Amino acid sequence: MRIVFMGTPDFAVGSLKQLLEAGHEIVGVFTQPDKPQGRKMVLTPPPVKKFALEKGLTVYQPASVKTGEALELLKSLDPELIAVVAYGKILPKEILELPKFGCVNAHASLLPRHRGASPIQWSIYCGDSKTGVTTMLMDEGMDTGDMLKKAEVEITDDDNFETLHDKLALVGAELLVKTVEGLENGTVIPQKQPEEGVCYAPIIKKEMGQIDFSKTAREIDCLVRAFTPWPSAFMFVDGARVKVLKAKVTENCDFESGTVVDTADGLKIACGNGTALTVLELQPEGKGAMTAKAYLNGKQLKAGTKL
Repeated sequence: MRIVFMGTPDFAVGSLKQLLEAGHEIVGVFTQPDKPQGRKMVLTPPPVKKFALEKGLTVYQPASVKTGEALELLKSLDPELIAVVAYGKILPKEILELPKFGCVNAHASLLPRHRGASPIQWSIYCGDSKTGVTTMLMDEGMDTGDMLKKAEVEITDDDNFETLHDKLALVGAELLVKTVEGLENGTVIPQKQPEEGVCYAPIIKKEMGQIDFSKTAREIDCLVRAFTPWPSAFMFVDGARVKVLKAKVTENCDFESGTVVDTADGLKIACGNGTALTVLELQPEGKGAMTAKAYLNGKQLKAGTKL
């Protein structure tokens, strides 16, 4: 099948790779413009561009796809299907209606749950026991199109954003290939999304990572795992911001929330509803990541200290 692929981050690379390996003709790759990154703000191409160029594919990086120029370009490429995976731009109606088989998106959640920009983080944050990938025919709404295929993935207590991202990227790539095959041979039937169970996964902002110790240890642990490695959950110790990189829910306690309970096996902190969380790994401001034990060797925090 003649396919235009649209995607930007690492999550999308596997999907492009598997479409190629399945024998599809990728007539063009659309991705976000290069952006400055790092302390030196070096102009850096997105992962999809790097991979596409390695494979000899033609790459397009329009600042907007809502112009007549983008539409005419796509018409000239004459795709039978446009595959969209974490592209980061909203496609106008004229593009959505252009290909014979439509525009197919692989979204990292079990729709209609967690529509929106950050479904992987929010599935962990909300304490979901499972998530997955849904392929759908795109419409003008925010992840509201008819569903094509689904694949479920378990969320374990050890999963953070990074590990779940990698699982879903692999599952999503495989599901997208199966979806394209099913559309081509007529075995995939679009289904309307149910009206019940709709929720949204908004864009993650750094300030969302601040820990509120009045919440339960389970809720805080979900926050830590959802925001690791970016933007990281954080707390303040003597006015200094400390990122919490890894923690575990421990036995309950009777201390007021936000109080240091024990420092023997990490930094144990009282949380809401009589629960407790032990911080295992953290990163003080201006320093590298370290174990809580290493941090406590240089920072004397006694039981009873209020954070």
